[in-house]
Amino acid sequence: MKKMFHIYVTDWRNIFKVPIALFLIVGLMILPSLYAWFNIKGAWDPYGDTSGIAIAVTNEDEGAVIDHQGVKKEIKVGEEVVKSLKDNPVFDWTFVSTEEAERGVNHGDYYASIFIPNDFSAQLATILEENPEHPEIQYSVNEKINAIAPKITAKGATSIIEEVNKNFVKTVSEALFTEFNKIGLKLEKELPTIRHMKQRVFELEKRLPAIEEAGKKALAFEQKLPEIRDKGEKIVELEKKIPEIMQAGNYILKLEESLPKIEEVGNEIIVIQQKLPDIQKAVDRIVEIDQNFYKVEEALNKAIENAEKADVIIREAQETLPKVEKIAKDGGAFAASLNDFLQQNDGAFAAIAPVIKQNISLLQQTADAVTQLTDILKQEKINPEPTLDALAFLQERLASGATIAGRIADLFTKLNAYLPTQPLDHVIQRLNDVQTNFEQQIEAMKSIQTVIERGEQPAKTAINNLNSLSKNASRTLGDILERYDTEIVPSIQEALANLKSSAQNAADVLEMAQTRLPDIEAILDDAAKGVDYSQEELARLKNKLPAIRTNFHEAAETIQGKMDQLTEAVNQAAAFMKQDWPQLEPKIREAAEFVRTDLPKAEEEIHQLADFIQQKLPEIEESVHRLADLVRTDLPELEDSVRKAADKIRQFEQSQDLDDIIALLKNDIQNESDFLANPVHLKENKKFPIPNYGSAMSPFYTTLSLWVGALLLVSLLRFDVENPEEAYKSHHIYFGRLFTFWTIGFFQALIVTIGDMVILGAYVADPFFFVLFGILISLVFMTIVYTFVSVFGNIGKAFAIIMLVLQLSASGGTFPVQVTPPFFQAVHPFLPFTYAISLMRETVGGMLADIVIRDIVCLLLFLAGAFLIGVALKGPLSKSTKRVTEMAKKSKIIH
Repeated sequence: MKKMFHIYVTDWRNIFKVPIALFLIVGLMILPSLYAWFNIKGAWDPYGDTSGIAIAVTNEDEGAVIDHQGVKKEIKVGEEVVKSLKDNPVFDWTFVSTEEAERGVNHGDYYASIFIPNDFSAQLATILEENPEHPEIQYSVNEKINAIAPKITAKGATSIIEEVNKNFVKTVSEALFTEFNKIGLKLEKELPTIRHMKQRVFELEKRLPAIEEAGKKALAFEQKLPEIRDKGEKIVELEKKIPEIMQAGNYILKLEESLPKIEEVGNEIIVIQQKLPDIQKAVDRIVEIDQNFYKVEEALNKAIENAEKADVIIREAQETLPKVEKIAKDGGAFAASLNDFLQQNDGAFAAIAPVIKQNISLLQQTADAVTQLTDILKQEKINPEPTLDALAFLQERLASGATIAGRIADLFTKLNAYLPTQPLDHVIQRLNDVQTNFEQQIEAMKSIQTVIERGEQPAKTAINNLNSLSKNASRTLGDILERYDTEIVPSIQEALANLKSSAQNAADVLEMAQTRLPDIEAILDDAAKGVDYSQEELARLKNKLPAIRTNFHEAAETIQGKMDQLTEAVNQAAAFMKQDWPQLEPKIREAAEFVRTDLPKAEEEIHQLADFIQQKLPEIEESVHRLADLVRTDLPELEDSVRKAADKIRQFEQSQDLDDIIALLKNDIQNESDFLANPVHLKENKKFPIPNYGSAMSPFYTTLSLWVGALLLVSLLRFDVENPEEAYKSHHIYFGRLFTFWTIGFFQALIVTIGDMVILGAYVADPFFFVLFGILISLVFMTIVYTFVSVFGNIGKAFAIIMLVLQLSASGGTFPVQVTPPFFQAVHPFLPFTYAISLMRETVGGMLADIVIRDIVCLLLFLAGAFLIGVALKGPLSKSTKRVTEMAKKSKIIH
């Protein structure tokens, strides 16, 4: 913040140091105000004084004579119109010939012309004829002179027509009521008319029951409206569920696409049904294994017994070997002693190959156990305690397994030395790989163990890595076991034979035999350790054998118990595929065809019906309610009136008294005609009144001038700050120079708002807030425009100008936004002008709190958006913006 204010203070020191700069800044503060003031004053009251608008009037009306019942009266409506216009100061009425009016309108001497034809009065007089004609006044306007003038002159032409109609209605009504008066005096002589009216009233009286019955039906229909509305709401609800119906239809289409796969699966089920006997045999085999599981125990016990025997044999050989070594010191007796040793301990060497195979098999079981553990680890929720126990146990097995793999590799290395072609090289390499693999598995399991101890879920990558390692180890060991009896065992036997052969030679090879003793000792030692590992693993397996037997027995019973259910389910599925599927498949295809062809039409019809219910049904309900209200309230009065009228007519027939009718027809003629000429008076109630057009337009032009002021600043002032030592960061420069622009924008807003009220005398309901909100708007506009140019350079100026042009049309500042094209209506809510103009209008006409809060919040959101763009993009785009600016300057024309 300190560096930002340092930039701000430095800017104003530099401005006050250079008088021309200070003069320019003051000019920039005042210049936007002039833009607003000239526009507001120019449009101060455009509709208040139209007396200078020239309108040509041509009257060729020849008048007419009205002849009614022998009474003739001459009328000249055209002259009356001209007379009234001469006394009307609203426009500059100019009375000229037809040719002059045509020429003047075409050349712009007159904005419009009024032409009264020669038969105007004659056509008005046809009101008393059977087929009256409507008279016409011809109105011509030159719309290219001015955009607003045609609207003003059209209002003048309309006022002429209204005045003519008013005078004509008054005249005709006076004549009509005069005739009524005469008719009233002659009513006693017009008895046929009374009789005719009597017959009509009596006929209506007879029809009253039918009318009343129709009214009851209307009331009954009104009572059913809630039921109709409920059914209509169901249709509307159905329309809301159309997306779900369409989704279900898509499922049907997907089901249709899957029919081949379903049929393929069905065929597989039929094949499974055919193989049920084989499956039953497999189940029987599992049961048989369960029943003969004791043989597995016997085999395991046999393996343990063999391992113990091998251990005894090898131990005895190891115990005898030192005696042989002692004999070797005596010299000549060594060969015979060594030969006796090899003869007596031949069984120890023979036990090496089976022990090695058994140990390799146990190593593979360890790798497979790790693979099974990874399947448990892949579950979404694992039980930490048993999982950690399993991890610890398998780490111990892997550690001992790695040791055994290394010892077997060492043993094979020693044996391989006694083979000319060294065929065990590949096996030795693979065993070393297994040893490394087991060590890698231990490290991976330790990492997973640490994660689980922290209460977290292990990463899938770690689990997949452990799974891959265990599977690789299992495959490697399985490959060794597959080749063991055919390739490895012969090599072991050959190596041992070569070893014994080289050791059993005569005394001439005594020295060589002595060198073989360490190998024999190492081989016996490795074999002994292998037997130890085998015994430990077999013992552990024997301990778990009861649990394995229990689990296998439970599995066998479960399989045997579920076999009947499986058979039944497969038979049912196969029966469905054979019997029901052929009938179901065409129905699915038929349903899919309906979804493709008929469902879209049904959807459209439901939309139309729902639209009718939502749009038209309320109107129908309203009409029915009005009719029902008429039946409930007015129909009884109508019936009563008709009956009273019939009774009165009967009384007239009895008494021959027409005083009531005569009194009715002898009303005040002048009052009645005045009423018909002006039946309705308009009572105007102005809310938030504004005395003149200029004051009403001050929010728009004031707002516009503030944006223009921001554009002037970004066009003339610099955005870069001298930063030779890179002391300022991008956000320091952004806010530091922004504070300078804000200060100028503050005075721009202060000058234009106070000037609107003091210099122009514009009406403002809340002057303080008019100035305060003007300052707020100026700061928001200044930030937006400054951010555009500060971040994007010359391109940002284009953005600011484009926004200005767009807001002039879409902000609703001059015309209601509802009369603009759809595009401008769509972008209207997303423009800062929209809320700025609305906020200023509240201060001019009178403020409503909710509107003011909404507009301020929206403007603050625009301000926050500008800050976000400036802070986020100023730094990353500064180099690009500078580069674009430098390239533009090379044109020698762009600043």
